[in-house]
Amino acid sequence: MDRVNDLSALLTDEGQTLLARLRDHDPSQELALATRLRRDHPADLVSAALGQARLRQRAVAKFGAEDAYRMYFTPNGVEQATRRPVAEYRAARFSALGVRSVADLCSGIGGDAIALARAGIRVLAVDRDPLTASAVRANAEALGLADLIEVRCADVTETDTSAYDAVFADPARRGGRGRVFDPEAYSPPLSWAIAAARTRPHAALKIAPGIPHELVPDDFAAEWISYGGEVKEAVLWSGTGPGTVAATLLPGPYTLTGRGLPNPPVRPVGRYLHEPDGAVIRAHLVAEAAEELEGGLIDETIAYITSDVLRPVPYATAYEITDRLPFGLKRLKALLRERGIGSLTVKKRGSAVEPEELRRRVKPQGPNAATVFLTRVAGAPSMLIGRPVPADG
Repeated sequence: MDRVNDLSALLTDEGQTLLARLRDHDPSQELALATRLRRDHPADLVSAALGQARLRQRAVAKFGAEDAYRMYFTPNGVEQATRRPVAEYRAARFSALGVRSVADLCSGIGGDAIALARAGIRVLAVDRDPLTASAVRANAEALGLADLIEVRCADVTETDTSAYDAVFADPARRGGRGRVFDPEAYSPPLSWAIAAARTRPHAALKIAPGIPHELVPDDFAAEWISYGGEVKEAVLWSGTGPGTVAATLLPGPYTLTGRGLPNPPVRPVGRYLHEPDGAVIRAHLVAEAAEELEGGLIDETIAYITSDVLRPVPYATAYEITDRLPFGLKRLKALLRERGIGSLTVKKRGSAVEPEELRRRVKPQGPNAATVFLTRVAGAPSMLIGRPVPADG
């Protein structure tokens, strides 16, 4: 069977029965399980079901168990799909803009199309890969959204989007050799996606978070999104206020918007050290975070903010600093031994020392815990030792 036929076979009663049996299977026992199943089912169908069962287990982290075990995936689809809370946040933004229909270009297995449809938005999902398009169609049916999601297997560059309020595009950022960093090497290129976005009143283009700021067009807004403290993507928005830069943290959402502030001043290390969320750093909004924290930088090139007063904000994690030392492993080892610190979290910014190498050399032992920051303070290699401030302060 080819892959499209594999998927079609899984949609039959026999395929559904196999998938139900495999929901909680143990991948380490697959060989014995496959042997048993092939006594009663075609070998190709068993292989397809086992492969899909593995993908569903992987997809739970992104989609939640309720959706993941009803959906259909491809290996690339699981890897590249938008995490459900991120897709739901974007769909809510489209809805708030009054968008009622979206052309979802490069739809993948349909993560964004599903969120848009659940927000009551009519979706055209377009992907040129026949298997991926089949997966989107199967997912729309499985989740009861077929009336809102039209699926088209086609080249997005040849798709007419004039009947839709908005365009959402997620160009492929992986090639045969892995991740692609040049936006013009996306498939299709970012320049094409920007041109397509400009044809509609509203648009969102999902791109890699490492995009240089100078590549953001003047007539677009840029938003960096993190989930659970991990930066997931950047989005270029049109029709929402050109030139705006924002960092959004999920769950929440909490959004920090740029105000064009100058770089924060460098000041001595105070009682607290604040580690800005990655989306804040990627969006170049450390100055805005520092203003809210009433703090300054420990070094002009390091994105750590220090302050004397604790002002909890969702955009940065706070640590209470107990010690500041010039960099030196002997000195650190002596301090850890004196304090009985056996659980050591190592963070670094502006240091070449690897955390695992440091732990191996200082051999922390004892019942207590601490965090050490390997960084620079006013240009000097330094170690800051402290502990996280509880969420309630």
